[in-house]
Amino acid sequence: MKIVIDGKATWINYHHLYCFHTIVLQGGLTKASEFLGIGQSALSIQMKQFEAQLGFSLFERSHRKMKVNERGQVVLSYAKEIFRLGDEMVQTLNDRPASDRVHVQIGALDTIPKHLTVELVSQALSRKSSVTVMEGKPLELLNDLMDHRIDLLLTNALPQVRPGQIFAKRIARLPLWVVGSKAFLKLKDNFPESIKSQPFILPTADSNVRHEFENFRQLHQLPLDFLVETQDIMVQKLLAIKGLGLSIMPEFAVKEFLIKRELFLIGKIPRAFEEIFLISAARKIENPSAAAIMRTFKIQSHSTQTRDAPS
Repeated sequence: MKIVIDGKATWINYHHLYCFHTIVLQGGLTKASEFLGIGQSALSIQMKQFEAQLGFSLFERSHRKMKVNERGQVVLSYAKEIFRLGDEMVQTLNDRPASDRVHVQIGALDTIPKHLTVELVSQALSRKSSVTVMEGKPLELLNDLMDHRIDLLLTNALPQVRPGQIFAKRIARLPLWVVGSKAFLKLKDNFPESIKSQPFILPTADSNVRHEFENFRQLHQLPLDFLVETQDIMVQKLLAIKGLGLSIMPEFAVKEFLIKRELFLIGKIPRAFEEIFLISAARKIENPSAAAIMRTFKIQSHSTQTRDAPS
């Protein structure tokens, strides 16, 4: 790119810009030279050439240490955006394989009911897309979304980011139920008093489901026996099926097990819900299939209204 600096036309050397970007991110010449596979002296020469081309220094140098100066910080901010857009371009092109089947990369928190993930994948496939599903923790998946390594994120908590960075759509508001194996079915008659001091398999304290349940428990002054804490909803189900304790789950997550009579409804927690969101990140170039799913996705097999379940 040809630019004018102090009245002189010059061309930006993007290789040198990338080397500068890497030196700063890696914390110095030594690690940057290892990362780039370039000799340290050669890298130092390239930086001096880049500074000479720009007409100003990017670093404050003292005792073999390099600290980015004020102008260097300006260049760095642009370099980050330039190479972020480059990564986005590569990701977008990778979403368009030779078959013209648009590829959609979906992230789902490991606390999200698998039925919801299946519905999202099904609707992506109905658009003739290929799909990759990644499960993980909130922060790592949010980073993947912001860096465009995934196109869509299923989550039960809205992340705290700057306005305009993400687009979020609430796709479900799931009633919370107390469920258990047949051994606990007698507790249904006097709910919620009946669950006092009963063993419970609960999500961890940082989850919204746990927060809703704690409010309910305190309202009714219910002492409980917290037997197991786990954020994995499938582990919660399996432990509950084994009869090891009661569990609190979204209706949608246990519907199949209620129909099979592997779990039974003990009681419904009034005015308590788990909200599920579909999130995408702002991009210069949209993945067309992901954008369409974001606009139109609806849960086909679920009503957010509370319904009766087998007991």
